[in-house]
Amino acid sequence: MEVILAEKAGFCFGVKRAVDTVYQQLKENPDRRIYTYGPIIHNAEVIRDMEKRGVRVLRSEEELEEAKDGIVIIRSHGVPKRVCDRMDASGISYVDATCPYVKKIHRVAMEEEARGRFLVIVGNADHPEVEGIKGWAGRESTVVSTVEDAENLALPGGSRVCIVAQTTYNYNKFKELVEIISKKGYDIVVLNTICNATKERQEEAARIADRVDAMIIVGDRHSSNTQKLFEICDHACNNTYYIQTLDDLNVNQLRSVETVGITAGASTPNKIIEEVQNYVRINF
Repeated sequence: MEVILAEKAGFCFGVKRAVDTVYQQLKENPDRRIYTYGPIIHNAEVIRDMEKRGVRVLRSEEELEEAKDGIVIIRSHGVPKRVCDRMDASGISYVDATCPYVKKIHRVAMEEEARGRFLVIVGNADHPEVEGIKGWAGRESTVVSTVEDAENLALPGGSRVCIVAQTTYNYNKFKELVEIISKKGYDIVVLNTICNATKERQEEAARIADRVDAMIIVGDRHSSNTQKLFEICDHACNNTYYIQTLDDLNVNQLRSVETVGITAGASTPNKIIEEVQNYVRINF
């Protein structure tokens, strides 16, 4: 069996930076409690390892009060401005591990609001990255996730609009939704804020899925970018499987195939990818 592993599978720059920040803080502050505001990344295996080392995940703004004697690390997805303001006001020590590409959107949100533009965020409204972006845009913002959302977007005639994207959003879907909104006659500025790593990862995954008999996508179920990879590959390859770890792999599904492609989300550790790759190479 031929196994093709995507070159861009696994941790992206922003994820690696955030994870390294947590372990560095543990090393530098052995006598202080380390917290993350929300899971530092969307990967249960990584979070479990951090919890074993004493890291606690804060799930709400109210829980911040429990962290006054520790250090809070802001997750890679970022947080709304009010969370930072609350920690500043309470004197809570924190380290900002927001992905720089996400941080750039925060700056855009503030700048465009100051210019009087209404911010349209193309992405998943329930995703923490999008919640964070909205929290830096003030009141003048909305989230568009589907064609129906884009078609139903109704702003006053001549509105000045800035469109941005969740960094891990599907590039082709972003273009589709932008095209719909562009026909509404608003004064529009479009900023493609999908990070290059996401776009390249999606394009590579599509190319591999198009030439293999089966495709394996490795990543956490809550990972937005992994979900997008699955959607893209499932469209190109009928035998596409989404797993979190090797334990989820159904070996019977690969018995009759000759070529298998493997890729992984940006929050998937190399260790898990290597376990899947080695198992498939050895056993099929």
